[in-house]
Amino acid sequence: MNAPNAPLPDVPHVVTVGLPHLTSGFDLAARLDLGTHLKVHGPLAPVTGEHLATLAEEVSLLGKGGAGFPFARKLRAVAKAAGHRGVPPVVVVNASEGEPACRKDTVLINRAPHLVLDGALLAAEALGARTLLVAVTRDSTEASFTDAFAERGLTDRRIRNRGIRARIVRTPERMVSGEASAVIRAANGGPALPPGRRERAAESGVGGAPTLLSNAETYAQLAVAARLGPRRYARTGVPDEPGTVLLTLSGAVARPLVVEVPSGVPLGYVLQLAGAPPLPQGVLTGGYHGSWIDAYAAHDAAVSHASLASFGGALGAGALLPIGPDTCPLGESLRIANWLAAETAGQCGPCKLGLPAAAGGLSDVLNGGGQAALEALREVAQAAKGRGACKHPDGSVRFLLSTLSAFTDDLAAHVLGGGCGRPTTGVLPLPGPAQHGSARDGRGAPSGEKLAVDWTLCQGHGLCADVVPELIRLGHDGYPALADASVPLHLRPRAQRAVRRCPALALRIEQPPAVPSSPVAGKDLDRRRS
Repeated sequence: MNAPNAPLPDVPHVVTVGLPHLTSGFDLAARLDLGTHLKVHGPLAPVTGEHLATLAEEVSLLGKGGAGFPFARKLRAVAKAAGHRGVPPVVVVNASEGEPACRKDTVLINRAPHLVLDGALLAAEALGARTLLVAVTRDSTEASFTDAFAERGLTDRRIRNRGIRARIVRTPERMVSGEASAVIRAANGGPALPPGRRERAAESGVGGAPTLLSNAETYAQLAVAARLGPRRYARTGVPDEPGTVLLTLSGAVARPLVVEVPSGVPLGYVLQLAGAPPLPQGVLTGGYHGSWIDAYAAHDAAVSHASLASFGGALGAGALLPIGPDTCPLGESLRIANWLAAETAGQCGPCKLGLPAAAGGLSDVLNGGGQAALEALREVAQAAKGRGACKHPDGSVRFLLSTLSAFTDDLAAHVLGGGCGRPTTGVLPLPGPAQHGSARDGRGAPSGEKLAVDWTLCQGHGLCADVVPELIRLGHDGYPALADASVPLHLRPRAQRAVRRCPALALRIEQPPAVPSSPVAGKDLDRRRS
């Protein structure tokens, strides 16, 4: 069983069900360089913009980053805006995978970067774009794309007779940094945070130019479809959602996996591949902005947007997280709610204040607050819904409300009785303490530090909650209640300020335990299943 509280490796073990599309050649090399990539996939002929849009439409290509927006509509919108304004568009690969439960894009980029670049360059040539940007969050993905650029001769320098310039944009490993507007803001030289106003990237994105921004897997799927053609592509998967899907499986599994499966494969079979419990308490579908489904739904559902939605789940960012019977599902959800609250951009009230209040409300329910605490939690969650400057509050509220709907028996045990009697084992992955070299300049890495209160000194002044509401709130008695979460690096300065402002000197920051160094584990060979 996967170790509790363990962060996922950058490149988990990979399993392919049926004929591989995205994972073709993974049995030949740990990373497909340009030469090996061309031997496995073959050359790719350029196409016109309308032909590419028609292809994407015929294979029902949806964005693979979570929103599921039709790629053909996005492509046509960019082409229309560029033609109307007479401005060359920009193509952006969003590989900012900042969610702790997601590794599918990281695996794809580390092992098959040229498949992603194939799709992005195909779109760039079809649109007449002169700039290609790739946004990444991790050292490993940046290194893989850097090598891929070198292998293709891509550079950010303007070279005569070269049609496109390409560069890599590094963003912090945070939930909000992968939001489309945050990626564009980072590409324009600003912070990797949503700007707080809604603008269509297709009309005004990088440098004010029409911008085609899509997820890394989306471009890889486009490259596969362009090589196979719509008929051959549609032979795999279900008719309404043809092709394959990349999934990250973690939580209560024998070991984390990234799996490529045809759409329509039974969800229970995929969970079985990862060694999930035969009857999980629930399965979180779509990642930490997704929804819980119960064991019966997990048995009956298939891997597709439509099937999961019919059971109250979501394909979302392609993350599946089962939990077993030995942990408290509400306690597991509280850990994630605290992390989501700390991931706020801090730019709007529903996110900066609403999400910590909602996480605190769930904590009150678990700690015996009764029916009043439950009603207060529902009220706070609904108040934050639909009012944020980006989609982070909506996704976080979706997760919280799904928790309340999926685990009604456990909820009743906590609200009406003394709790469910089970510990919280921490099976859902969260970022681990920052380790040497884990992130360039420490950007995006969790600090591993935690806030703590000396209750013999605390006098309930409440100043700390004003300084860092993402991690501290005031309880009903007026004393601080701390989120059981590590202090993220982006909140460390304010956490330190809260410590300095405490008049009673009761607040402190505790350092994480030392992490012993360990030798790098050998790479697993890929296992094929059909």
